[in-house]
Amino acid sequence: MIEYSEKLRPSVGVYLVVALTIPFFTLTLAPFSLPLGLSVGLLVFSGIAISLHVTSPRIAVTTTTLRAGKAVIERAFVGSVSAYSGDAAREQRGVKLDARAWMLFRGFIDPVVKVTLTDSSDPTPYWLISTRNPQKLAQVLRAGRKSRE
Repeated sequence: MIEYSEKLRPSVGVYLVVALTIPFFTLTLAPFSLPLGLSVGLLVFSGIAISLHVTSPRIAVTTTTLRAGKAVIERAFVGSVSAYSGDAAREQRGVKLDARAWMLFRGFIDPVVKVTLTDSSDPTPYWLISTRNPQKLAQVLRAGRKSRE
């Protein structure tokens, strides 16, 4: 049973930046053919936008696992969970980051959740995951930990 699910899709701002490919190709190809330039610009924009949407990673928490992108771990190995946003999130992604940590960052998503791992055979000390709902994700992971105790 899925307890939490989130797809880390790009923000509207990312799509607006990608939309700049339309005037770029239109102006670049205008000396040859204005309709061709506009068509190529729209085609490139559509291709990039679809790629961004399709390749967006998913965070999913079930009763037995935590999945962040392609990484999966059993919830039995989830230790303490902390949610960060603002300056605290930037510190977690920067100066306080352990190089051994597993990371799923998206530049357009500021908040992060830090999930400490209790698996002694895993050299990864924690996962740091971008999320738009850090409190909700942390709450779900903490609730699962308490139910196992």
